[in-house]
Amino acid sequence: MSSNDFQVRLINNEKGKGLFAIRSFKDGDTILEEKPIICSQFAWNLDYGYLACDNCLTPLETAEENVHRLTGNSTIILPHAECCETKKELITECSECGTKYCSIECQTDAYLRYHSTICLQSREKDESHPLVQLNETWKQMHYPPETASIMLLVKMVALVNQANNKEDILSTFSQFCHRTVNDTHEIAHKLLGEKFVGQIDVLRQMMQKTINIEFIEHWFTPEGFKSLLALVGTNGQGIGTSAFSRWVKNVSALELPREERIQVDKLIDRIYDDMEEAVASFLNNEGSGLYILQSSVNHSCVPNAIVEFPYSNNVLVLKAIRDIHPEEEICISYLDECCLERSRHSRQKALNSLYLFQCYCNKCLSQANDLDLTSEDEIDDNDDMSS
Repeated sequence: MSSNDFQVRLINNEKGKGLFAIRSFKDGDTILEEKPIICSQFAWNLDYGYLACDNCLTPLETAEENVHRLTGNSTIILPHAECCETKKELITECSECGTKYCSIECQTDAYLRYHSTICLQSREKDESHPLVQLNETWKQMHYPPETASIMLLVKMVALVNQANNKEDILSTFSQFCHRTVNDTHEIAHKLLGEKFVGQIDVLRQMMQKTINIEFIEHWFTPEGFKSLLALVGTNGQGIGTSAFSRWVKNVSALELPREERIQVDKLIDRIYDDMEEAVASFLNNEGSGLYILQSSVNHSCVPNAIVEFPYSNNVLVLKAIRDIHPEEEICISYLDECCLERSRHSRQKALNSLYLFQCYCNKCLSQANDLDLTSEDEIDDNDDMSS
């Protein structure tokens, strides 16, 4: 897969594919924009009232409603209402099951691609319905903070069922990174947590009762289902959207008188403090999606690119964070900024635990002879020795 800007190439059997620059990119340039093949909001996120379009995860509440819900304070008034991007008048819902969408275009797209297969055909989401039971079973295995959703797997199956050319869509899924049998087992286990490993077969059987698997029986053998979980665990990209954060971005771009700017900035800081006190880090509508191009972007502890969601929907933007030269591999960090500042030993430990690979980026190679300890480890060890 390639364009005039970049190309996906096979690197080796161990590392798999990578994304390489064909031309130069400057710091701040957009390398690519991509929509997911499929995405899904997390189950608990939805249950807690985070309102997002079922198709594209666009927020369905206004910035002010978002603030009221996350602070618990309904008296807060946001100035400059024109900076809120939520268009409530466009919100629509499935007449059969009540699933909500940001627009009729999203509803139509969802129905034609996957929703007609999984629609509950009932406004009263009957607790005895197999899909409801499947989702509830998943939730009991996957408490917040969530990293995946069983509905993503359900939508994948529905996508195949409704595809006119099933070979094409199956071929698309086959482009994602696949692991060895041993890695597949370990990733499936990590996705659910060790105490729920025995429930993998329960999920497999429940899904078989929930949705037609005629065209993808190979996904529902015991090994095939673990591979499906591993595919999502390996390639799933987190997505976060927020009506308030979009309002903040838009209002911050306004040219305001100095006094008003000071007051608006103080208001924003106070709201974020109130949100953090009420809901901690759970500020966004959150879900995950499968992106073909993004899934081929490898990790580096000295990344030259970053993944962003600047439109507060499921459109992913890969942006350069330093100058990139032709033929250079485009890499992001799988670790957060705090983890990246830790020692090589800590970074390798995290990457091996979360993603089952050893990093050989320039930073890791240059630190190969460093002590296998972080200052935190040394402090812990000293504490253990003194106790």
